[in-house]
Amino acid sequence: MKGCARASLLGLASGLLVTLVPLSGAHADDPVVRLGVRDHRFEPSELEVPAGVKFKLIVHNYDPSPEEFESVELRREKVVPGNDEVVVYIGPLKAGTYPFFGDFHQDTAQGRMTAKEPGAVPAVSK
Repeated sequence: MKGCARASLLGLASGLLVTLVPLSGAHADDPVVRLGVRDHRFEPSELEVPAGVKFKLIVHNYDPSPEEFESVELRREKVVPGNDEVVVYIGPLKAGTYPFFGDFHQDTAQGRMTAKEPGAVPAVSK
């Protein structure tokens, strides 16, 4: 590769790094909501979340087998490995109810998330 092309490539790469670094902390202040999977069931099966606010959903799978957090209404689908956790960013949501399910155990892994206006939802952690 010629010197000019190499310098151009390095400049592009460093520009991308500068662009991506600020994005990595973009979710630092989002409220956190926790959801567990145990015995192929969600715990709790009913979540209350604030409407109009973006939040970080942490799904922890206590089972040794994987499960998938899925919701057509939320347009989210993420596999949660066994004995591990994943983060799913959601929102801001309009007030309403959003069902979710575990795609690998649809008969037992069912739940719903209810987004309520501010003041109608218990505080979530930051």
